[in-house]
Amino acid sequence: MQDSPRVPSWVWLDVPVQIALEERDYGRACKLIRKHSGLRQVDMAGLAGTSQGFLSMLESGNRRLTSIERVTRFLDGLGVPAELRTATGRQPSQLATPTLLTPPTTAAGTAEGSLNLTDLRALATQAAAQSVQFVERVGPSNITGDDIEDLADELARIATDYVHAPLQPLFSDLLAARNRVFSFLDGRQDPGQTRDLFLLAGTSCLLLAHASQNLGDERSAMAQIRTAWTCAQKADHSGLRAWAKGTAALIAEWSPRKQAALNYTQQALGYAPAGESRIRIAAIEARAAARIGDRERALAALTNLQRARDQQSGPGGLGQFGGLLTFPLAKQEYYIGGTYALLGEHAQAEEHATAAIALYEGGAKEDRSYGDEALARLDITTARLAVGEVEGAGEQLQQILQMPPNLRIQQIDSAMKGVGDLLKQPRLAGSRMARELADATRDYQATDPTTKA
Repeated sequence: MQDSPRVPSWVWLDVPVQIALEERDYGRACKLIRKHSGLRQVDMAGLAGTSQGFLSMLESGNRRLTSIERVTRFLDGLGVPAELRTATGRQPSQLATPTLLTPPTTAAGTAEGSLNLTDLRALATQAAAQSVQFVERVGPSNITGDDIEDLADELARIATDYVHAPLQPLFSDLLAARNRVFSFLDGRQDPGQTRDLFLLAGTSCLLLAHASQNLGDERSAMAQIRTAWTCAQKADHSGLRAWAKGTAALIAEWSPRKQAALNYTQQALGYAPAGESRIRIAAIEARAAARIGDRERALAALTNLQRARDQQSGPGGLGQFGGLLTFPLAKQEYYIGGTYALLGEHAQAEEHATAAIALYEGGAKEDRSYGDEALARLDITTARLAVGEVEGAGEQLQQILQMPPNLRIQQIDSAMKGVGDLLKQPRLAGSRMARELADATRDYQATDPTTKA
């Protein structure tokens, strides 16, 4: 025969239940009691001496227990201990620890200041119930070490593929990984696992920020950066902080807010560990300064880049993810070339841009960034047009024009417009090739972001 439903005694040790009863919020108390005891609403209604419909409205706040008789019947039916009834007049602040329902002692026991064996066993039972309740409240982790490792591997795959593969379907894979991390964080895990998850969440948002920028959506990119920064704070990870601020500088550099880029690089520098993080920040600062015509600061940043190269790398970066979250020598040369191109020092710009292309072409396929390579070719194009080498400029442009549309990023579109303006200069008006190249750049378009949604 099945036992009649009842409220287990250990439920009354729960502090939120005690507070709800103290505040006479019987609807909230019902929901908490049912949550801890596993009772169905119909069972609870039977114990409380009311209908299921009334109990449902009580829990939703649409009905209240007002008469003393109904309150008494409700409390008696549920078996609420006398110590937890509001007649005692205790305040919720006095219920910060679970109430011990201390068993009475005999007269002799009271006189001697001790409890008899039966009393001690009752007290031990209550203490055990409290300990069990604590463990249940803390709960087991909703994630394992394998889950974290799988997520880290997936983000590393995406970061690696990002530099050489089309953005779609990577964008969809990235969203799926981020959503999985978010769902784990909505649950409960050990503190160390929570920090690991926040690092992974921040890294996924960082990758989404880069993707949004490459699609020409600055606003979305900055929203992802703000989330990545918050996750970095939760994870207490300086490498993620530095990369987030550095990426914010990169986004600002390509936007109308170019001066803000320099502010972001200074913020990033305060968190960056030695190694690629500091090299990257110096490279972004150099190009951002050159873009606003601050030659002195641009050259000083290039000096800092070289110093950072000479320093021994330290722990705490994001290099374990690889790909987009690294700053290899080829990318460094591309940034140096871009800085000199913006400063109008075209011979040095072509030298470093050529070095970047050679490193990309001679390196592993998974390390080849087609976007950076194309932008480096545009720097060479600019350098050759500056000295009137239209044919040499055309050789570089043709390779960019032949790029598959799904490998084009928005930054190439912006740089191509600048080259188009150079081709229209009066000094090149007599060149048929210059006119043809100008027409080709005018018709050039980066991949339409809407096709990637």
